[in-house]
Amino acid sequence: MHAPVETTVIGSYPFPGWLELCSSRTGELGPDDVEEAARDATLAAVMDQVRAGLDVISDGEQGRFDFNLSFYAYLDGLELESAPRRRWGPPAHDQRGKHRLTGELSAPRGLGAVEDFERLRSLAPPGPALKASVPGPYTLAGRIEHPDRWAVTEMLLPIVADELVRLVEAGCERITLDEPSMSCYAWREDTARMVDVFNRTVAGVKGRCYLGTHLCFGNFKGRAVGRRRYAPMFPAFLGMDADELHLEMASREFAELDVIEQIAGAGKDIGVGVVDVKSYYLESPEDVEERVRACLRHVPPERLSVSPDCGLSQTARWAARRKLESLVAGARRVRE
Repeated sequence: MHAPVETTVIGSYPFPGWLELCSSRTGELGPDDVEEAARDATLAAVMDQVRAGLDVISDGEQGRFDFNLSFYAYLDGLELESAPRRRWGPPAHDQRGKHRLTGELSAPRGLGAVEDFERLRSLAPPGPALKASVPGPYTLAGRIEHPDRWAVTEMLLPIVADELVRLVEAGCERITLDEPSMSCYAWREDTARMVDVFNRTVAGVKGRCYLGTHLCFGNFKGRAVGRRRYAPMFPAFLGMDADELHLEMASREFAELDVIEQIAGAGKDIGVGVVDVKSYYLESPEDVEERVRACLRHVPPERLSVSPDCGLSQTARWAARRKLESLVAGARRVRE
């Protein structure tokens, strides 16, 4: 349990426009230039979150490309980025290339999450709690060409598990293991097998940090990719060794909200997305207050945290700021 109606984010935050410009010209930058850009962008993301008044903040994943794509560059045994099957037209996941296995997967330098967390800790002011997010092995496996996704998941599992342990040893007290691909494909896959993969991944940090997972339906270019129902995941996902399960609710008009009763009944905290990162409707504090009160009809306030539905990386920064301000103001109305 935590503070009543705790306010937080999932992980990612929109890049400042100038960082995208820098990213397009990395060949002109030295390693110190790259690190300076990452620090400056992280500071901007941190201050937007602090000014909004969040209880728990992240680094905005400013040192990454997307929430997971940068991790593949840390892996030995891959040939990076084969050409996508479709390049033009409306954006969708088939416009992303895949990586080809060339040998045994390893990450001799780690996956970079520890360095991201240490940068955040060096820049964050006293007050808000800090958390790190790491994509899980099942989600990471989706970008690697192989006829058996489960086999690739097993290759990645010890690498991700080691990164989690390294984060805890670096002093990180809150970790989210992002597995959106599990929620996207639970309707057609073996959910017990998914839970087993999750639990083996977090076994080394269970009880050593506050551990959450984020279960959404995808947000590539502001678009979902999975079948947007939670029913296929439960009750199986109640067996995940996580302190908190986070669900995407705002973009789905709070369909299946009563599932959070099951989660609380299993002794877990519940994170609920109460602002829609896929929409440019700017929620008001009154909207958020109404949504939080709807959640509290199902769970006690000490079990509830509220956040955006997903990471904010695909939302324009001006809108992300406004949404976070309303998120905090609405939660504060309920607390008071």
